[in-house]
Amino acid sequence: MPNEKRPKVGAPAAVEHDAAAVEHDAAAVIEHDAAASVADEAAALAEIHVENDQDKAPVAEGAPLDPGDRRVGIGVDVGGSGIKAAAVDLDTGELIGLRHRVPTPQPSTPAAVVASIARMVKKIVSEVTLGPDALVGVGFPAVVIDGVTRSAANVDPGWLGFDADRAMERVLKRPVHIVNDADAAGVAEMRFGAGIGERGTVFLITLGTGTGSALFYNGMLVPNLELGHMEIRGRDAERRSAAAARIRRGISWKAWATDLDEHLLAIEKLFSPRLFIIGGGVSKRADLYVPKLTVRARVVPAKLRNDAGIVGAAMAAAEQEAAAH
Repeated sequence: MPNEKRPKVGAPAAVEHDAAAVEHDAAAVIEHDAAASVADEAAALAEIHVENDQDKAPVAEGAPLDPGDRRVGIGVDVGGSGIKAAAVDLDTGELIGLRHRVPTPQPSTPAAVVASIARMVKKIVSEVTLGPDALVGVGFPAVVIDGVTRSAANVDPGWLGFDADRAMERVLKRPVHIVNDADAAGVAEMRFGAGIGERGTVFLITLGTGTGSALFYNGMLVPNLELGHMEIRGRDAERRSAAAARIRRGISWKAWATDLDEHLLAIEKLFSPRLFIIGGGVSKRADLYVPKLTVRARVVPAKLRNDAGIVGAAMAAAEQEAAAH
């Protein structure tokens, strides 16, 4: 029939697209509301006087340090057992002033961790003269996409799908960017440490409460790899390769080196790297296990040791802030 209306081709697809867009917007609103609620709770917690926060840094004395015309940010490295923070010279990787470390709250809920970060940032700002636009970079043990934590393996499940950037900016009143913790440490080592000038495929492996991984190809980061969760012998590899696993299981450095070696060999089989850089607190004990590894790639300890996460978090945040503007 000539006047019969024909259905529009592609209409179902358009409807599906619109529905998906509505669903995405609704999820964003939920994440925004959750971030605001947690931020308010964290701000209240941060104001509560803590008699002894177990900070390993000494009490600062004298007038605040004046960094002059240096570009300075604040780097925060959140781990399963501790949170470290310091002011960082973004052009040299040098820590400015005191390096703070406090235990990670247990349970490590977003509000509790953000409150701890807020207290540390307050100390740093009182010790180093920083403007209100001095940014904060936070390295965190999770997949991080657009400031939202998308996994929560070694932290409280409340971090899953949490808009951390928004929450922390609301509490700290300054620019904040959160990144994967191993990626942050890797950025620092490639710029200022053991990875300087290295080409091809390079891995930074961080060994702590869990096992983190950062992959670089010709100096460029491939983010959020999280190879600590690759499966070996039917379970997450970090259950045996992490530094905490050696202590938990009460085994020798030699026995633990065998477990770490198995994990590195599995990574080597997939990616054929030229270099493994070993980070985390155990990097300073490299002589006890690196000679026992059998991977073909070179293996060296991180030069920035346990400060790499602090330095890299501040650097990564500065780069993200520059890209956003």
